Amino acid sequence: MEGKEVKENLYEFDEEFRDSISTVDAEGKRIWVYPKKPSGRFHNWRIVVTTFLLTVLFVMPFIKLNGRPFVLLNFFERKFIIFGQVFWPQDFFLLALTLVTFFVFITLFTVAFGRIWCGWMCPQTLFMEMVFRKIEYWIEGDANEQRKLDKQPWNSKKIIKKGGKQLIFLFISVIIAHLVMAYLIGVDEVVRVVSQPPTENMAGFIGLLTFTGIFYGVFARFREQACIAVCPYGRLQGVLLVKDSLVVAYDWLRGEPRGKLKKSQTSVASHQGDCIDCKLCVHVCPTGIDIRNGTQLECVNCTACIDACDEVMDKIGKPKGLIRYSSYTAIKEGVLKIFTPRIAGYSVVLMALVSLLLYFILTRADIETTVLKAPGTLYSKTDDGQITNVYNIEFVNKTFDDVGLEVRVESPASASLLKIGDQDILVPKEGILKGLFMIKLPEEEIKAMKMNVVLGIYQEGRKIETTNARFIGPIKSKN
Repeated sequence: MEGKEVKENLYEFDEEFRDSISTVDAEGKRIWVYPKKPSGRFHNWRIVVTTFLLTVLFVMPFIKLNGRPFVLLNFFERKFIIFGQVFWPQDFFLLALTLVTFFVFITLFTVAFGRIWCGWMCPQTLFMEMVFRKIEYWIEGDANEQRKLDKQPWNSKKIIKKGGKQLIFLFISVIIAHLVMAYLIGVDEVVRVVSQPPTENMAGFIGLLTFTGIFYGVFARFREQACIAVCPYGRLQGVLLVKDSLVVAYDWLRGEPRGKLKKSQTSVASHQGDCIDCKLCVHVCPTGIDIRNGTQLECVNCTACIDACDEVMDKIGKPKGLIRYSSYTAIKEGVLKIFTPRIAGYSVVLMALVSLLLYFILTRADIETTVLKAPGTLYSKTDDGQITNVYNIEFVNKTFDDVGLEVRVESPASASLLKIGDQDILVPKEGILKGLFMIKLPEEEIKAMKMNVVLGIYQEGRKIETTNARFIGPIKSKN
């Protein structure tokens, strides 16, 4: 029992590693990370997942539905197409609700499963660890060879390796930049930009250069610092993770006290834990941390340390899982709790938000009409005793076809409507049509200074929407 208490104290109170991040030295200078090339069952599964996700990422912009992008995130024109459905600025509340729902989902996912997103699905990790580092290993070799190459003086071999690597990095960054632009403005527009001289579309050309520079800088130089110092999700884990969260964890009860395994030994001595302090879990970590210190800000749950440790356990005849997916509670008490009251509460909130979001999306009107009193106007009186109000009207067509509309006064029955300008209302596909119209009402029918006029919007004789207009008339004198 005393041994168990000592192990827990070692894990709980050795907190000096939290005073600074692993990639910065005492003088504040960056420590370049040379992670050892990973291998193992988890890494093989990550290759499969990465291949699938990157395939989806690169194919998605080219998928079209009825000649239109399946996914488009055009922030410049404030036009979004999600799974074939077009969304406009008028649907901003749906975007806000979607973001709130996504935030609750991320909170729930993190509380339950830690940073599995970071290690398995985040584009930053996928490109960095499974694309750019793979190329680096292929050209420069494993961690020790990379260190030697960086320290040796410049010669033809070093120039070829370093130069070739950077050219490939730059080429991949160009591809990623074009991919991002395809999501933002569409594949057809990207093709048009790259097929014309830069002077013909300077904004698109500058956009491609900017994105290329950003991605090249991140993957060639900034690297793990994007996860440690920039990504807000990494910072949030400090307040989202709980003792029951499933994370990559070191079993300190089984591993401590650590002890070196000498060459003459074939197994770990009985008085020490299973950890032989080989430090392979540290050498293979892409953010340079020691997972044996516990859950840390820099850990992205990439599982490289699990594979490295399992390989060592196989060699010394110990069970795998000294480092594994687990939780603090599971290691300490031997019971893995996933569905906790906290998870249940988040799940209820998430289900409510998802239901609400689906309701708004499914009941969203294809045509949206906005009627507002013309600025700076009150009312006018005609020679025949009619009171008139002028209105601005705006139609938003969220469909992919031109739509012909008709506006009718529903009530009061004595009111009449006169459109100013072209009498035909043809709202262009995926577009907006603005116009002016006038409502006339006999003065004797006006019972109050402000009245409500109900308008019906019709398409091919079928009413598709009802909207209101505020009618202003003269103040009635009291007898």
